[in-house]
Amino acid sequence: MRFTVLGPVRVWRGETELKTGPPKRRALLALLLARVGEPVPVHEIVDVLWGENAPAGSVNVVHRHVGALRKLLDTDPSGQTTSSRLVRGSGGYRLRLRAGELDLQRFRSLRDEASAARDLGDPARAAAALIEALTLWRGPTASGIAPEVRAHPVFASVDREYPAAVKEAAAVALEAGPALAGQMLPILRQTAAAHPLDEVLHASLVTALAVTGHRAEARNAYRDVSTRLVDELGLDPGPELQSAEQQLPRSAAATPPDRPENESSPQTGPHVDTDYNALQLPYGGASVPEDATERTAPAGDSTRVRPAQLPPDLRMFTGRHAELRRVHALLSPPDDRPHTVVISAIGGMAGIGKTSLAVHWAHQIADRFPDGQLYADLRGFDPSGSIADPAEVIRGFLDALGVPAHRIPAGLDAQAALYRTLLAGHRVLVLLDNARDTEQVRPLLPGSAGCLIVVTSRNHLHGLVVVDGAHPLSLDLLTAAESREFLMRRLGTKRVAEEPTAADEIVALCGSLPLTLAIVSARAAAHPGRSLSSVAEDLRGTRGSLAAFTHDDPVTDPRTAFSWSYDALTPGAARLFRLLALHPGPDASTATAAVLLGLPLKDTRPLLAELVGAHLLTQRSPGRFGSHELLRIYGAELAESHDTPEERDAARHRLLDHLLHTAHRADSLLAPHRERLTLSPRVVTGAGPVTFKVREKAASWLNAERPVLLAAVQETARTGLGTHCWQLAATLELFLDRHGRWQDQLVVQEAALHAAEELGDLSGRAHAHRALGFVNGRLERPAEAREHLSTALELFAAIGDAPGQGRVHRYLAFQANRQGRHHEALDHYREAHALYAAAGHRSGQAGIFNEVGWTHILLGAYEEALADCQRAITMNQQLGDRNGEAAAWDSLGYAHHHLGRYQQALTCYEHALAAYREIHDDYLEADTLVHIGDAWEADGAPERAAGAWRQALEILETIEHPDAEHVRDKLRRPAGTRLGTSSSIRG
Repeated sequence: MRFTVLGPVRVWRGETELKTGPPKRRALLALLLARVGEPVPVHEIVDVLWGENAPAGSVNVVHRHVGALRKLLDTDPSGQTTSSRLVRGSGGYRLRLRAGELDLQRFRSLRDEASAARDLGDPARAAAALIEALTLWRGPTASGIAPEVRAHPVFASVDREYPAAVKEAAAVALEAGPALAGQMLPILRQTAAAHPLDEVLHASLVTALAVTGHRAEARNAYRDVSTRLVDELGLDPGPELQSAEQQLPRSAAATPPDRPENESSPQTGPHVDTDYNALQLPYGGASVPEDATERTAPAGDSTRVRPAQLPPDLRMFTGRHAELRRVHALLSPPDDRPHTVVISAIGGMAGIGKTSLAVHWAHQIADRFPDGQLYADLRGFDPSGSIADPAEVIRGFLDALGVPAHRIPAGLDAQAALYRTLLAGHRVLVLLDNARDTEQVRPLLPGSAGCLIVVTSRNHLHGLVVVDGAHPLSLDLLTAAESREFLMRRLGTKRVAEEPTAADEIVALCGSLPLTLAIVSARAAAHPGRSLSSVAEDLRGTRGSLAAFTHDDPVTDPRTAFSWSYDALTPGAARLFRLLALHPGPDASTATAAVLLGLPLKDTRPLLAELVGAHLLTQRSPGRFGSHELLRIYGAELAESHDTPEERDAARHRLLDHLLHTAHRADSLLAPHRERLTLSPRVVTGAGPVTFKVREKAASWLNAERPVLLAAVQETARTGLGTHCWQLAATLELFLDRHGRWQDQLVVQEAALHAAEELGDLSGRAHAHRALGFVNGRLERPAEAREHLSTALELFAAIGDAPGQGRVHRYLAFQANRQGRHHEALDHYREAHALYAAAGHRSGQAGIFNEVGWTHILLGAYEEALADCQRAITMNQQLGDRNGEAAAWDSLGYAHHHLGRYQQALTCYEHALAAYREIHDDYLEADTLVHIGDAWEADGAPERAAGAWRQALEILETIEHPDAEHVRDKLRRPAGTRLGTSSSIRG
């Protein structure tokens, strides 16, 4: 037989997998496997399976499950009974297995082998044994059993063996040499991500990256963990991390390392835009990535993308026994095919626990869907009106499934088709939370019969039931017994049993609504010495009515619980709770919360902690906070009644000024010499824009706040704050383009255009049309691109913005080069140069010389290109524009390359590479490495070429850039066929 517990609990007899039975029986088997060979006392089994809530007959239940397991394990295929594997002794039960039958035993045996090999001075053998041991893990110990059972220390103890083994493996692999260190990289990356503050683990990752040539990622990994230690613990890096950092090379060689690297490959595209690469991303198609099935198919393939997006299960989940039986039955034999399931609440009631039930069930059955789990909050009833568009959701799913952003097609129909294609033939669980109606859900339905989709909604979604065969499940209020169980789980059985009447009154005053019970329980638990009678008395004094959510039924009024907890807040926390309802994004950072209050960060953190402790706010990730939609509605209503319109408007303006001016500062640091929108220097008091000293911090802020920034553009468009809307969209244009977020670009720029038109703001219209022109070109819509760019040209001329006109001409030149009309592109560049010259914009003129040089390369006029690019280098050196200088060096190298002067080309590329590393521009460092690889290939050094491309791919994968796919294509081609593939489109 064969057993696994390092991941899902599974049992095989020969090639046949056995059914392990209901959840409690599977959990008992998991416990016996985790303690294999040891007797497990019955009282410990009861504690693991039920905790404090063990039923009176729990011991008898254990005996019945043991009997069923014996029958399962001790009966051979012919029905004959074999020697017992599950034996009684020492007041409990012990599982006896043969050597090699259990993955946990094999894992520990391999660790022992590694220890012996290391003692004998054989680190290579030790590393090989440990790497084999680590491959036995398929997830957390006993995944798939109930979360409250898996939280027991016996499973946590086994879980801790994995990171310990990873550290051991990393140490001996580094002793053994770069080849084995390279094998450890995927494991180290994944484990370090799961343990973000483990210094020894991150030091091993930094060192392994450095010795295998992944220098850019090593530097980024060290910076990231150092920042986390300071921000979250207030600690400087310890000796292990300091030692790892000291081993990093102070300067990187321009040539590839001698040893091969793992998982690398380059990209394409020239450096036309001298300072921010707005023109560099290649045009992407709308097809499925070539490796999409490779990433999502074979069972043993460690490279496939398996999304795991489910929110954490509620540790204190209780009740809903009948509903869980019903949904479990949908996946039970004989009909084992998954179906669409709709979980909806009677009467549209919010707070009844739809999401908690759906998430809890999804975690219980996640092991049946080995290809991953997708989750999206559709925000169908969000108080801000920011309902999720199906196209937005699908784009997020495609990201999670590993589709590069530039490969995502335009239009909902094409995106939905790609989504269905990727899920075809796979078993994926999709949880769609808070749906508004059937039409919002239908585009998100997978076409594969192997997938399960779970939808929660206040509405019944009859269309899904009638047309799509969904199984409806309506939730009512908790029963009296479930409500008491709810309180006992949170307050303790003894406390509830001592005051049963008061407990029943609390249940009645909370209307048996899970959300209100959770909030009341949280406050009562925070005051363990307080009687439940006094809690009930306080609740009686705060009852109100909430007709909008309770259908005129005051018994289920959630304000009873909300106000009871809200009234206990300090004045500062109460004000923050109200103002957070004004925040546009899915969650708020500590900094934006401080801005809403107009207070320093140090004064805001305690207030956020107070709200989290009162269950009025949830910390969704370190430093980011959100809340239930009902609580946001309640906060907005309180803000209406407690804060004047002037106070609310002031908070909104502080937040929008903070977002706009911080985004502008980040963009300016990333592209210091580029022409851009000029903002008013006046910022409202308390807005506190962030000041960035390094590019990495600026880029990290933009990435972290991207959902908030996009939501802010949409909300300001709806609420009439048009100036903030179009200025924020204009500021985000280059960031969104550089990261291939072209669908997001379309959405925000269209909102900006509408807002600017409402205001009659010519500058806003000009910027929006220009951005829409370029993004339509990206999406292969040349007619729309030309129409928008032509309009932008007229508008910039009308307001006398010569650099704005110059940028439009450069965009038109790029489109012309894209379509092979190179002489038309040169005409646009002449117009742009004249405009920049008239405005005294020398950086723009330098960029034009580089782009004209590139156009001459496309025409085959390489000698002319040399002169133009050299002139661009000289001008940028005079301006001190290292980015522009690097771009021109790269183009000059490309011209030499096509003249057959490969060593001269490499010299130019080395100048560009050094500059990009100096200014920490990872993307353009990778792009230049691609060109270095091309030159080595042409010069007859294919191994050095592949080394450079692998370095480039490593960087691109680290920053999750869509150009990585083009580099993979280059590495897939046989040697000798790669020359000239680096840049077919420039300008």
